[in-house]
Amino acid sequence: MMPRVSPLRGLALLCCITLVSCSKSQRITGPVVDAAREGGAARAKAGIDDVPLLGHTFTPGSSNPYFPLVPGTAYHYRGRTKDGIETEVFQVLHQTQVVQGVTTQVIQDDVWLDGVLIEHTLDWFAQDEDGNVWYFGEDVTNTDPVTGVSDHDGSWEAGVAGAEAGIIMLAHPAVGDAYFEENAGAVARDHAAVLALDGKVNTPDGRFRNCLRTENTTPLEPAFLENKFYAAGVGLVMEINVTDKERNELVDVTGPGIGDSSDKKNAADTGNPGVPRRADAE
Repeated sequence: MMPRVSPLRGLALLCCITLVSCSKSQRITGPVVDAAREGGAARAKAGIDDVPLLGHTFTPGSSNPYFPLVPGTAYHYRGRTKDGIETEVFQVLHQTQVVQGVTTQVIQDDVWLDGVLIEHTLDWFAQDEDGNVWYFGEDVTNTDPVTGVSDHDGSWEAGVAGAEAGIIMLAHPAVGDAYFEENAGAVARDHAAVLALDGKVNTPDGRFRNCLRTENTTPLEPAFLENKFYAAGVGLVMEINVTDKERNELVDVTGPGIGDSSDKKNAADTGNPGVPRRADAE
């Protein structure tokens, strides 16, 4: 999932719209699948679909400035919740996974509550030819910090049991755009809408301006409301849980070619396209 600064939940829809552009009037859904190549009635009955998705050419990872995925890079977050202090590491692995015929980039997302691991997740992302970043699912292991009992609630995979890939980041977001991040029925049904492109936030990692701001909701929890802020060249820098009045903030980014804070602030001048740029950090 996106940094667990927020679990993603999206709405399951029929794949009836092929992604062409990102205008205010459009609703983005999963890519179209060729029903004639689904492998027959047996596979359909089993709820499994691993044929390639039509209409798009995918590559693992992402060069989208609002959601860069550079292997070896790790994003560190921290937030205070009603249960205690949550810390998170969202790490882009040197690993890929084929999901529904698409080679995706694997992300390891670990979350601790007061130092105890409570969630271990592997997320799968790929970018299409237009620069949109698609979310193909997650393998989740949740662990109760008190009892140690684990479950896999929240896990889903595009092409399995009717789940569809969602969009985690548009290539050219505009105010008014709306899209589904996860399309997994009663398991995961996140919806996002672009509110602004000039957001400003202060985090332990720096001050950011000209941020993409989204509003995130889910029909699975009608009262839930959050805002996310993405800085170009960095990615997710802050999430505000409006419902519970909590926030999670970017503390640090580490990875290839990234050292201390001063090094990262100057990354935009290094000429290294593999380093997340901080052009909007102050």
